[in-house]
Amino acid sequence: MTTAFAHIAWRGPQPLRLEYQWVGDPASAQPTVVFLHEGLGSVAMWKDFPERFCIDHGLRGLVFSRYGYGQSTPKPPDEHWAPDFMHAQAHQVLPALLSHLQIDKPWLFGHSDGASIALLHAARFEVAGVIAVAPHIFVEDVSIASIEQAREAYASTDLRTRLGRYHADPDSAFRGWNDVWLSPAFHAWNIEAELAAIRCPVLAVQGEDDEYGTLAQIRGIAEKLPKTKLLVIPKCAHSPHRDQPALLAQEAARFIFEHPRPECHGEIRT
Repeated sequence: MTTAFAHIAWRGPQPLRLEYQWVGDPASAQPTVVFLHEGLGSVAMWKDFPERFCIDHGLRGLVFSRYGYGQSTPKPPDEHWAPDFMHAQAHQVLPALLSHLQIDKPWLFGHSDGASIALLHAARFEVAGVIAVAPHIFVEDVSIASIEQAREAYASTDLRTRLGRYHADPDSAFRGWNDVWLSPAFHAWNIEAELAAIRCPVLAVQGEDDEYGTLAQIRGIAEKLPKTKLLVIPKCAHSPHRDQPALLAQEAARFIFEHPRPECHGEIRT
């Protein structure tokens, strides 16, 4: 895969440089699948899941690193993200990138923070649908506890070195995510009220053993959007694309090809 860079106007005088890659079938008749990574993710940290998913199912995909991650513009050390940082990504940066790359009404395939960004974007813009994997719609104690453990690991283990394999500036990636999630102001973060504006199909996926959130996250989506299809994956932690990639790919592809009228809206256990 060839990495390219998009330059997107942002709040400061310099544009953001966003790393991206096209994967899959460029001639696919289906809407493009846009992959939105987790709070420590990047193009490289997806490994080959997006490419394999798109090739196996005849889809075209876009994978990109958000601001502060991968080879994209790093976050300055003195910049501290506000609790609405995911709203800014969903409502400003993602629309600008989609416009720049001429992507119209895509499927959004988001993981963790990326899933929250996908839901926020779908609440304001027209998309083909959302696959929300391990999304956050409010803050839970288990999330904060795991993020605090990550902070300790970053300070006392080789986590920084390992993240350096995937990010040009690992401090940018880690601090941007960790600092805002552990800020007192972020404890009140909640996007439940915004979900009601979503009109597209939604598949909400979570592992039973997710260390960053309980099943209340995806069930909360279904409470606001009763037609949401839930997929609960056993023997799976926070990253189904790593723990159960075949099952996730199978169910995500099935959901895409069921669109626009998914036949099943209940909770699935496999």
